[in-house]
Amino acid sequence: MDKNGAQSPHIAILPTPGMGHLIPIAELAKVLATRHGFSVTFITFSESASPAQKAFLDALPTTINSTRLPPVHLTDLPADAAIETLISLAPLRSIPALRSILADLKNTTNLVAFVADLFGGDTFDVARELGVPPYMFFPSNLMLLSLMLHLPELDATTTCEYRDLPAPLELPGCVPIPGAELLHPLQDRSNESYSWMVHHARKYREADGILVNTFADLEPEAAKILTQRQPDLPPIHLVGPLVQTGQPAVENCACLSWLDEQPSGSVLFISFGSGGTLTCEQTTELACGLEMSGQRFLWAIRSPSDSESNASYFTATSKGDPFAYLPEGFLERTKKLGMVVPSWAPQMQVLAHSATGGFLSHCGWNSTLESIMHGVPMICWPLYAEQRMNAVMLSEGTKLAMRPKCREDGVCGREEISRIVKELMEGEQGKKVRGRARDLQAAAVKAIDNHGDGGASCKTLADVADNLKKIN
Repeated sequence: MDKNGAQSPHIAILPTPGMGHLIPIAELAKVLATRHGFSVTFITFSESASPAQKAFLDALPTTINSTRLPPVHLTDLPADAAIETLISLAPLRSIPALRSILADLKNTTNLVAFVADLFGGDTFDVARELGVPPYMFFPSNLMLLSLMLHLPELDATTTCEYRDLPAPLELPGCVPIPGAELLHPLQDRSNESYSWMVHHARKYREADGILVNTFADLEPEAAKILTQRQPDLPPIHLVGPLVQTGQPAVENCACLSWLDEQPSGSVLFISFGSGGTLTCEQTTELACGLEMSGQRFLWAIRSPSDSESNASYFTATSKGDPFAYLPEGFLERTKKLGMVVPSWAPQMQVLAHSATGGFLSHCGWNSTLESIMHGVPMICWPLYAEQRMNAVMLSEGTKLAMRPKCREDGVCGREEISRIVKELMEGEQGKKVRGRARDLQAAAVKAIDNHGDGGASCKTLADVADNLKKIN
């Protein structure tokens, strides 16, 4: 209730399974709740339920609550079904239960909008049936959104695999992208996951608006094009960068204590996200390259895996002792310059630390925005999903990052790793990238500034919120 006794505007949010998708959309919910007076209900999937997710949801403001959809039947799918297929079918098969939840919210709250993320377009019809405007939250950047908006046409006009395109794909306002660098599920057009991506791309146009987790100064040309009102597209609103806030400080953390002892800007942080792993060979080459570089490093290491597991998308797992896969004597030889920690490090606090001078990253969009918010330049090491596209944008478009060259077998050799690490940390190109990181950090902070006149992203979300409040 507001101070006049009226019900506050309410929003229902359906995030795709996976903490990487939940975190940014939860930040959106927190801003809507704390700055704009909305209440929120998260509708989550049983398949992604975990103690970590429950703790995360429970820590949100009291005006944000959650309810869980019942489990859906996915046992009819083949064992090798792609993760994109799984997380596409989960919302589709949950529609009857979702309809019931939304109808109840419609009767008990002032429900003004339903927000699904990039795999939830099939649920828009349910919202419209109930007279609730459907919106999409797009947790990545404008380059990927532009690709998705053009994908149905691309699918209809291209007969070969995209990796065999004779020239890079040119999307409006974006750096050209070689076909082999496109979104991972687009790399095999015979796989069911490809058909799902084309299907989702068509559903995007049915949203009343698309909220994108990026900001204009990061992708200026694409922003100019996509934020202009176009009759065949929903309005596109830039509301980022939305990165995780309000995390409790990590006490007695060995790696943070170790960073306290290192010179300012001297440490390269290495992490591949919650689900990223390397092969045994690549783990060895990375270790040897770091040792050859002579640079300080903090490495959050996982046990190698030569294949990606669908299960790891929902719950990150680590098999065995990751240190056992390091070259013999590596830890002893590098103990004065480096620190290796198993599986996890408090990434936001590491990136915020004055000793951190670079980030060797998988280029997941959450990690990219966190790096930008702390002014830390990057080395791109993409693994899956849209990460190769992000790497192209960051290294060739925004000039925020450097990217090593891999061998023909896809492995990045130790000599190349040593070269690029040294260049980022102490070379001339590294100085340019570092300066670019500082400039983008200032632009990112300004975009979400809520003081005075407010930043561009802050104003955009305020306008969206004001329009939703007018809905009866």
